[in-house]
Amino acid sequence: MSDKITLEDLRPAEGATSKSKRVGRGRASGHGKTSCRGHNGEGQRSGSSAKRGFEGGQMPSYRQMPKLKGFRNFNAINYAEINVKDIEKLDAAEIDLNYLIENGKAHPSSEGLRVLGNGEISKAVTVKANYFTASASEKIQKAGGKAELV
Repeated sequence: MSDKITLEDLRPAEGATSKSKRVGRGRASGHGKTSCRGHNGEGQRSGSSAKRGFEGGQMPSYRQMPKLKGFRNFNAINYAEINVKDIEKLDAAEIDLNYLIENGKAHPSSEGLRVLGNGEISKAVTVKANYFTASASEKIQKAGGKAELV
């Protein structure tokens, strides 16, 4: 006899199935008389089905909530931005996103770094970023530093 599983061997997991509720079969069954439907009202009648989201006349929760306004692009990358004048103030030979996060100059949720060209720089610094403006790259290189794209 082989150890292969056949269709005859398959069974639902323990507790996955239960007997169907047999209603209207006498009071002793626990599901007799009104057959679990309660007394009178819309739910007692055959063919009744309440509208999706209907809460018995109470203001439905989907109408209680405020309307969402605007749009959030979930694929957007959260960039930290730094100007050349701010790089001048930092005392490091190499500046990247991790350095800025550790020193509190960028938010920890930042996923990339953009270097902007506002201000002047006089010291040679290696800057590693995802994006440089043309003026920022030019100013860093003119000061003797390097602008490296990551």
